[in-house]
Amino acid sequence: MNAPARKIIHCDCDCFYAAVEMRDDPSLRDLPVAVGGRADQRGVVATCNYEARRYGIHSAMATAQAKKLCPELVIIAPAMEKYRIASRQILAIYNDYTDLVEPLSLDEAYLDVSGSLHCKGSATLIAQEIRARIFATVGITASAGVAPNKFLAKIASDWNKPDGLFLVRPSEVDAFVAALPVKKLHGVGKVTAAKLNQLGAQTCRDLRSWSLQDLQHHFGSFGARLHDLCRGIDDRDVSNSRERKSVSVEETYTPDVPDLPACLALLPELHDNLWARIERCGAQKNVNKLFVKLRFANFTQTTVECVGRAPNVAQFEKLMETGFARGNQSVRLLGVGVRLGDAETVEQMRLFEDGLVD
Repeated sequence: MNAPARKIIHCDCDCFYAAVEMRDDPSLRDLPVAVGGRADQRGVVATCNYEARRYGIHSAMATAQAKKLCPELVIIAPAMEKYRIASRQILAIYNDYTDLVEPLSLDEAYLDVSGSLHCKGSATLIAQEIRARIFATVGITASAGVAPNKFLAKIASDWNKPDGLFLVRPSEVDAFVAALPVKKLHGVGKVTAAKLNQLGAQTCRDLRSWSLQDLQHHFGSFGARLHDLCRGIDDRDVSNSRERKSVSVEETYTPDVPDLPACLALLPELHDNLWARIERCGAQKNVNKLFVKLRFANFTQTTVECVGRAPNVAQFEKLMETGFARGNQSVRLLGVGVRLGDAETVEQMRLFEDGLVD
C-alpha cells in the first residue's frame, strides 16, 4: 500500500527587501527600486522590484551597471533589522499551521502541512490563507507553490510570481516534470544545463531516456540526483531539527558573480540570513567553526573553514578570499555557515581561548 502523498508548501516573498521599502514609502511603488550598495563603492544589487527588472536589472548585478541600464533607478541601502522584524512576523504565521517549517532565508521557507488540520487539511487553502495573512500583517505579497515534495513546491512557487499560487497535484507530477526544461532542475546551473543541452537533453522527458549509469558517467554522483529529479522524485524531509551539525545559507546567482569584490559585497546579506537561521535553530551557543562555500562557473566547488564562535563578516571575508583564489573565476553559488559542537566542547574551547584552561 502506497504511503499518502505529502503536502509541501514553498512560500517566497516577492522582492522581499524592496517590498518592505515600498511598504514603508508608497511613493516608491511605481518607480524602479533596488536595495543594495552604492555605485561609487562597487556596490551590488541585493534585490530589486519588478519595475527595475523590466530594465534587465537583477540581484548580484553591480549597482553601477544597474544605473547604466536605468539611470532613474532608486538605490536604497539595506536596513537589515527592519527586514528581520518582517521575517519574524512571517515565521510566526507559518508556525501557526505546522511545526515542520524549514526557513531558507529571511523571506523563504518550506512547510510540511501533511498532518495539519487547518483549512480542513487542504494545503492549497492553507497556502492561500498564509499569503493573505502575510499581506494583512506585514504589508507585502508572497507567492507559494504546493506540491508533493520540496523540489516541485519550489518550482511551483515561481510559476505565478509575483503574488501568485500554483498547485501541482500528485496525479499531475509526471506530465508537469516531463515538460520542464532541464535548467529548472535543482542544482542545475548554466554550465550543467549547457552540457545537458549539448548531449541532446532539453527537457526532463529527454533526460528520462538516459540510464542511471549514463548520467553518472557524465555527471558523477550528481547523476543519481538528476535521475530522480527528472522523474519528479525528491524524498528530502522538511526539517526543523535542532539536532544538526551545521547551519548554513547559500544562494545561486544568475548570471554568475564576476569577481572577488562582487562576492565580498554579497557577504553582509548572506551573514544576516545565516544569523537569522541560527537564531531560529537556537544554535547560538553551539557554534565552533565558520565556513564559506563557493561553486565556480565550471561547477567545481570549494569550502574553507576556521575555528570561530560566532558568525563574523570580517572572518568570512578572509575565508572567501582564500576560497576564491582556489578557482579564480566567476562564481555561481556562494554560501556561508557554521559548524556546531556539543555545549561541553564549545565551552572548553571558549575557556581555552580566554586562557582559563591549558
